[in-house]
Amino acid sequence: MDSEGKLRSQAELAAEILAARAKEKRRVVATAESLTGGLVSELITGVAGSSAWFDRGFVTYQPEAKVEMIDVPAEMIRTEGVVSEPVAEAMARGALASSKADLSVALTGVAGPSGGTPETPVGTVCLGW
Repeated sequence: MDSEGKLRSQAELAAEILAARAKEKRRVVATAESLTGGLVSELITGVAGSSAWFDRGFVTYQPEAKVEMIDVPAEMIRTEGVVSEPVAEAMARGALASSKADLSVALTGVAGPSGGTPETPVGTVCLGW
């Protein structure tokens, strides 16, 4: 198996583990994704029975989408940067407030191959929950 296939397998396993935990704890999950562009939601909905514990996913690739869809403060994006822990945490809070979920995860980052800076290089990932 090539490295991409191995990574996909590991991501699918993580989605299965999330499914088991969400069902066990009777939690409902929402996602807010920038870096991953909906991939996390795709992995989640690939798990049989996900409709019982997955409410929705927000793909907020552009800064304006974060502001409009999940109420991330525009000023926070300007001061902290779109790829930052505070923005990732605000994305997760916004996903909760804009859904029926009681658990959320958010991802933002710099995938590359360009777009990085010395302060936020390519490969930087910020996770919020």
